[in-house]
Amino acid sequence: MDVRELLTGTFDRLPDLVRAAVDGLPADRLRWSPGPGTNSVGWLVWHLTRVQDSHIAELLDAEQVWVGADWAAGFGLDPDPDNTGYAHTGEQVAAVAPRDAQVLIGYHEAVAARTRDYLGTLRPADLDRVVDENWDPPVTLGVRLVSVLSDDLQHAGQAGYVRGLAERA
Repeated sequence: MDVRELLTGTFDRLPDLVRAAVDGLPADRLRWSPGPGTNSVGWLVWHLTRVQDSHIAELLDAEQVWVGADWAAGFGLDPDPDNTGYAHTGEQVAAVAPRDAQVLIGYHEAVAARTRDYLGTLRPADLDRVVDENWDPPVTLGVRLVSVLSDDLQHAGQAGYVRGLAERA
């Protein structure tokens, strides 16, 4: 197995995790959170998808799927490319209001397809390319992809957990 297959295979696990976290939940359960200022299933899936979308778009030097398509309306939000959920307040978390599970699944699938296409272009040597010099040490493409993947997997697991709480609430 080469590194491209490894990364693609791991990123390809996310759509199933997203679907398992949201499929069949009504809008009120997608927006439910375990307590004031905590994250809902809908916010967690939206955020993990926004992070992947923003980073992959940056690596491609392209517009985000969020901005180029009409996904934001399905969440009650504006298509602001800087709104990825980082440092959201409780009020901002609550403002992420997916109309249904399908908008979360659809947006994630669109981002996942773009990510898969991008990963298919990579060669092993590409992973050593510095993509962000704002850190010490500078961040390489390989480190950035693993970081996005790690963040996404954690949030997908959290979404599954919050779904379980929401179903019992």
